[in-house]
Amino acid sequence: MQKRVAFHTLGCKVNQYETESMKELFERADYQVVSDQDMADIYVINTCTVTKLSDRKSRQFIRRAKRKNPDAKVVAVGCYVQVAEEEVAAIEEIDLLLGTGHKQEIVERVEKLTGEGLRSVVTDVMKPHAYEGMTIETLDEKTRAFVKIQDGCNQFCTYCIIPYARGAIRSRKSSDVIEELKRLIAAGYEEIVLTGIHLASYGLDLQEKGALIHLIEEADQLPGLRRLRLGSLEPKWVTEDVARRLGKLKTMTPHFHLSLQSGSDSVLARMNRRYTTTEFTQAVRLLRKSIAAPRFTTDLIVGFPGETEAEFIETMAYVENIRFADIHVFPYSPRAGTPAAEFADQIDGTIKAERAKILSARVKSLREEIFQTYLKATKEVLLEKQWLPDGSRLGHLADYTPVAVLNTNPDDQWVEVRIKRADGQRLYGSVES
Repeated sequence: MQKRVAFHTLGCKVNQYETESMKELFERADYQVVSDQDMADIYVINTCTVTKLSDRKSRQFIRRAKRKNPDAKVVAVGCYVQVAEEEVAAIEEIDLLLGTGHKQEIVERVEKLTGEGLRSVVTDVMKPHAYEGMTIETLDEKTRAFVKIQDGCNQFCTYCIIPYARGAIRSRKSSDVIEELKRLIAAGYEEIVLTGIHLASYGLDLQEKGALIHLIEEADQLPGLRRLRLGSLEPKWVTEDVARRLGKLKTMTPHFHLSLQSGSDSVLARMNRRYTTTEFTQAVRLLRKSIAAPRFTTDLIVGFPGETEAEFIETMAYVENIRFADIHVFPYSPRAGTPAAEFADQIDGTIKAERAKILSARVKSLREEIFQTYLKATKEVLLEKQWLPDGSRLGHLADYTPVAVLNTNPDDQWVEVRIKRADGQRLYGSVES
């Protein structure tokens, strides 16, 4: 009888990519992949450790899986396992631990489980090691494909545990990336997102100057690709030359998620971010000069240790200055093992929550203001598989603005949509007849 395997993924797009790759490994071994809500013989939880909340969610899903089927094998993999092996190993429901390496071996490791106690495969990622060659062939029920091209991070921001979970930067060979893009395009994916733990570092370990922009230009020439999207970027990667070259590409989407974290230079220095707000502004200016109507999104941490009211006001003012289309706002969460967790002047939780509330409210109003500029325009929308309760279908513009679209057919994928209204969440429109 065919065994059933279920996955639950927490965290970033890299984790999602690696889960898809592990699914294909099981499918090739004649396992049936089912929903994590179904009964399965094996449950794989791909964990995240960015915050204490991520850790808690990882533990909850591990325990939930065993309750779903007490006879199932439960496998915990990924970042939380890597940085807190002993803590995760103490969860009695787990049968196998895999860190951020060895995911290619998951089927073999699972099939060697004997039921005689916990097995753990967690190696030291801080030692030099090669890029783990994970790939995907297809993505069930997905409109766009994510392709991981890079792993690891050398930045060591004072609040971030990821360099300790993922190790030093490792880049995938450009030829391997292009071959995977070709396979995905042949499988019907016309929008592809290049992603990594620290995307702007791509190629640095290979001693290839300008490796990322060269790869993007090569991908742009692939027949059948309609949209090429980039994951989160460091602003210092955007030079005048890079912006000019991006502006010449036919598939490059006008959406850039530039990592900011704070609009105060003094806070950025304490975070060990490698740029200033002036440099961030320069990156935005260069992209606006080279690309028509780019949409900028970012992440911001409020309540970082020592953040004064004046520094928070600086961040608020900077948000107004750039006019981000959207921002993920996070109250600072101390992460054991990072320098910032030991900083003096930790901010009271009530203050952090209030600052997050104030900033989020302004982000919402900015988003609503920007959405108004789309009204009455006709835009090309790539439809998702997801249908909404009112009979509309979710889709995205090239700049990744979300749109609820009426009058679509089940087999529609690319449609021209007349934008009719907006709220704080998305645009609304209908297919042009």
